[in-house]
Amino acid sequence: MYTRRSFLKSAAIGALGLSPAIRALGALRQASGFFSLHPFIENHPEAVFIMPTSIVDKMDAEIKLKAGLAFGRSVFVPGDESGIPLSTSIPVKINLKTTGSDRFPLRDIIGTIADPSFCEGVFEGMKELGIEGRQIHIRENPRGDSFGPYGIIDMTQRAGVDFRTDFQGEVGNGMEQGRDFNWADVPNGVFFKKIAQLEPINTPGSWMLNISKFKAHGMGMTLCSKNLQGMLTRPFTHLCARFNDDMGLSPYLQDNALTSIAQSYEHHLKLNIIPRWDRPGDNGGNWQEAWSHRTLDHLSVTPCGLNIIEGIYGRDGDCGNIGPHPFDEDSVGDPVSSPDVTARDFMSNYIIFGKDIFRTDIVGHWLGGHEPGNFGFFHLAIERGMSNALDPRKIPVYRWENGSATLTPVTDFKRTPLLTYYLQRDYNGGIEPQYHLCDEPFDYSLVDGIEEPKLPEKPEVIVLSQNMLNPSNPCASIEYRLPMSGFVRLEIRDDRGRILAVPVDDFRVGGAHMALWDTNNCPPGAYTYRLRINGFEQKGTLALRKPG
Repeated sequence: MYTRRSFLKSAAIGALGLSPAIRALGALRQASGFFSLHPFIENHPEAVFIMPTSIVDKMDAEIKLKAGLAFGRSVFVPGDESGIPLSTSIPVKINLKTTGSDRFPLRDIIGTIADPSFCEGVFEGMKELGIEGRQIHIRENPRGDSFGPYGIIDMTQRAGVDFRTDFQGEVGNGMEQGRDFNWADVPNGVFFKKIAQLEPINTPGSWMLNISKFKAHGMGMTLCSKNLQGMLTRPFTHLCARFNDDMGLSPYLQDNALTSIAQSYEHHLKLNIIPRWDRPGDNGGNWQEAWSHRTLDHLSVTPCGLNIIEGIYGRDGDCGNIGPHPFDEDSVGDPVSSPDVTARDFMSNYIIFGKDIFRTDIVGHWLGGHEPGNFGFFHLAIERGMSNALDPRKIPVYRWENGSATLTPVTDFKRTPLLTYYLQRDYNGGIEPQYHLCDEPFDYSLVDGIEEPKLPEKPEVIVLSQNMLNPSNPCASIEYRLPMSGFVRLEIRDDRGRILAVPVDDFRVGGAHMALWDTNNCPPGAYTYRLRINGFEQKGTLALRKPG
């Protein structure tokens, strides 16, 4: 019997704990033969990070590029032998949309995709590590040759990255395995038995980057999970097909795939455990059930190294130029044929990212003004053992700013309400507008499987080796764990006891944090640190090394 509490039992990944130590690590820009994510991000796969931006004009390409560059420089760092070889193939799925792009000016269409200037900055930051542009492969299932109006073609040429636009055929009709696509078996699939992904996605030894957009959609918000849909070949990419549609893929589907989805939907409907799942019709709960299972099948065999939601600005409506607003100077749409149903962009000014695709999307939905518990996709991910998260307030969220990570309640971040047309309650007497927020209260206590992190009894400090390889970026990252919330002071002293730096002198909540120490004028040698919080104190030493 499937009940709310069975969500907890079926979550296979378990609760992810916080790392147990303070760490001092180099964050420098020099090719070492390997690269990696910043160690703090790598050590906290349970976390979601939010990097604020302060961009006023969404069309300011230079400022957006600088934001992407700052992101790339702070998130991607030199690695060691345990990292990713610099020669690795890096497929990148950028959120792209081409339909009707030639009908609108750039300011109207650019809000429908991951911002190209930001993406260019990210790529430039990665290239500083020694990654060559030709190793970065942007892939997108094509819908014509209208990428040009978005500036995508120009951006890829400036960055020197590989962007193929010639995927015009389908599997078995113009698409060649190995050259154009790779097969991926789906051993635990509900709908698919195998799927075809654009090469080099899932090629052995590759490392994938997922850059999505902060925008509304019929599935709620597009974000990271939905974004990966476009990396499939035709006709696999049509994951949004109605629930009784085999997509013309019968040879590649599980036995009784359509029957299994129909039975799953009826089971959930009878238990009444997923909000809005009772919406009737072809665009109701059964459609969402089918899309969710198809998408989860795909995600189950598609690991991403990092998932990003570009939210410098966000768009509401239908993910294009149609939305809930009458046309005015802030609208993005057609003032002639659709003057009363235009979309709108909002300067949300966040970059949201994390290693866990579901947690990243949960925080993204919450920042878009929604309660994630109202979206069935996350429920099915828990039911299938692919996630244990649903409550955004229990996910560790870090403000990633100036290279440091501060554990911050998600409720402290500004929300940017983005209206969606997801499962409108216009039935059984309901009068909900077509575009709305799914923000009704949800009882997460019966579903969410995240356990409260165990905090240390006292401040913990462990210093790992540092690799201060680049004098142009002499900052070390220090990770520290706190047993409680309070005012924290972290001091770095020389061998004479003189205070050289105070990386932290502020209020912090209990848990893991990361701070920066600028070692620009510090010679190699031994240094001491002192961490104090609410009467507790931790002292230790660290060795600063520079190439000689």
